[in-house]
Amino acid sequence: MTERKPPGVSFESFVDKQIRDAERRGDFTALSGAGKPFAADDDSTTYDENWWIKRKMAREGLSVLPPSLALRKEVEDAFAAFPRTPSEHTVRRIVTELNDRIRDMMFKPPPGPPLGLKPYDVDEVIAQWRLDRMTGTG
Repeated sequence: MTERKPPGVSFESFVDKQIRDAERRGDFTALSGAGKPFAADDDSTTYDENWWIKRKMAREGLSVLPPSLALRKEVEDAFAAFPRTPSEHTVRRIVTELNDRIRDMMFKPPPGPPLGLKPYDVDEVIAQWRLDRMTGTG
């Protein structure tokens, strides 16, 4: 495939010749996945011009959410991580920062769905964190 297209030969003919030559050499006989169905996440019935962007974002763990949903997700992730948080000071700092962002969004709502959150009682969160650490739950 490193040869150049000769002048005067149409591009399509040149590519077709390269494919035929590769078939004759057997380059396509032992391809991985030959004879197997497409992956389950491959929706080949509809075309989406952004398929590669969506697949890349999924692979990288990225998402594009409206600000209110992104903050909801951040709160959910933070609370899920609290049992592994080593100090009360860190939990208190995280909840305080989240409360500041929740208040900002409550009073200056961005476009998108409503936030549906209110600031958390830091002392209640700390009490639950202490209980979870003592009982080993979380």
